[in-house]
Amino acid sequence: MRGSDERSGELFSYVDLEQRVPAKHPLRKIRQLVNDVLVSLDAEFAKLYSAFGRESIAPERLLRALLLQALFTIRSERQLMEQLDYNLLFRWFVGLGIDDAVWVPTVFSKNRDRLLDADVAAKFMEQLLAHKEVRMLLSDEHFSVDGTLIEAWASMKSFQPKPGAAGPDEPGGDPPPPAPPAAKTKPAEVMTSEKKTEDQPMNERNAEVDFHGQKRSNATHASTTDPEARLYKKGKGKEAKLCFMGHALMENRNGLIVETETTHADGYAERAAALTMIERHSQGSERQLTLGADTGYDTSDFVADLRAMNVTPHVAAKAKGSALDGRTRRHAGYLISQKKRKLIEEAFGWGKTVGTAAKTMLRGAARVGFQFTLNMAAYNLTRMPKLLAASS
Repeated sequence: MRGSDERSGELFSYVDLEQRVPAKHPLRKIRQLVNDVLVSLDAEFAKLYSAFGRESIAPERLLRALLLQALFTIRSERQLMEQLDYNLLFRWFVGLGIDDAVWVPTVFSKNRDRLLDADVAAKFMEQLLAHKEVRMLLSDEHFSVDGTLIEAWASMKSFQPKPGAAGPDEPGGDPPPPAPPAAKTKPAEVMTSEKKTEDQPMNERNAEVDFHGQKRSNATHASTTDPEARLYKKGKGKEAKLCFMGHALMENRNGLIVETETTHADGYAERAAALTMIERHSQGSERQLTLGADTGYDTSDFVADLRAMNVTPHVAAKAKGSALDGRTRRHAGYLISQKKRKLIEEAFGWGKTVGTAAKTMLRGAARVGFQFTLNMAAYNLTRMPKLLAASS
């Protein structure tokens, strides 16, 4: 007998989200780890909220939702709220019931900023790595470091001369932008454009500008959209973009990220951030540590600073003028570090293709750093179900 395609509404509905999620779904193990970490952060959360007033969104639910955003390639918080409205798996992971209302996107963003101000992402990562099941997966001796560019939420049109910068006729000044050719602009179009500007004064879009032939630098220019972003070109022949730089410290046993740092994009940030991360992570350690890195870290100052911290530099040697001695490069451990250090690119690749680290939709180094750290924590979480199963 053929079944009917007609839908009849039920007077009562008994939907248990726990039963709808398969027992072997990978999110089950991830959710267990996340919940354990959130319990350990309860005291930190208590410091953020007053005992009086209207209830906010629970910080535990905020963090679970933000992790989902990275895990499932959801570009914006508005799209995240739409997904939470109809996706049963997402509701189960976050902790919403089938009949619970989804938050207004702007309310969600305001509540998220409270977590940002308290640097909760870094504390979440720290507690995740300290979890009794996870810490057995980590090396406490051998590490690798690298950095990656995070494109800022600002267009090149917003990169304008700083107030008080040298004029076009002064040393270091920039030539004025070329005026548009009169022949290409009809009088009617000019009148329409002027009338639109008068009628809509709130429309503050940056004007179209031809930057060809102009000299612009971070010393004389800044973005009006995100003043903390920096103009950076990754290499010769590459396009210059407004960026931040995300740095990660990886342990070499299983390739999990153990520290992150977000800085302005410049040629010195990688080495300074590497020293900060290895010092912060290995504080109080009496072991002889190693740190693998690419040739960008092969400088005499960086190598000397590592040795002063009792860290053996396993950086890739330059073809000419390397700061590494031959004894270090001949050691068997050096070759292992050079192989292992490449695993960090998998974390960056995941963050940019699956996560939200390719181009941020947030402004300011603190917000971008919060997002980058959560992306690296989400990457770790995706790796852990298989790693834990293999180690048991």
